[in-house]
Amino acid sequence: MSKYRILVADQAEAIFYDAPTLSAAPKEVARISDPLARLHDRDFGTERPGRSHESMGAMRHSIQRENTPRRAEAVRFARRIARRLDEARRKEEFEHLVVVVGPPFLGLVREELSGPTRARVAREIRKDLVHSPPGVLARQLAARAGP
Repeated sequence: MSKYRILVADQAEAIFYDAPTLSAAPKEVARISDPLARLHDRDFGTERPGRSHESMGAMRHSIQRENTPRRAEAVRFARRIARRLDEARRKEEFEHLVVVVGPPFLGLVREELSGPTRARVAREIRKDLVHSPPGVLARQLAARAGP
């Protein structure tokens, strides 16, 4: 069992690392990706937002949807990440979880984590480091290792 599982993710890719301590060099143990995450809303289908008349006057405007296809895909990917972490927790592959995810996607990942997995979150680093060299992650972890 590794003491720390480190998740580094964005809406398109998630990399899982293990490390015995936060000051040790993390070792990649798994990687998953979502090729649909790079698509634009228009690429998911041809349906356009509905149109509506202004309450006063003859102006028309589109009605924006809160749950765009791209956001729905991001939620599905966050759910895949959470399931992978739940499975690893049940297998006792780690004691503590460090989540390194940029702010836009971090909220989705948080929402999808189960209670028992969320209870193992030792640190959150609000940065997108998926495409950064491994040394950048190691420095971020070491800086937050604490006593």
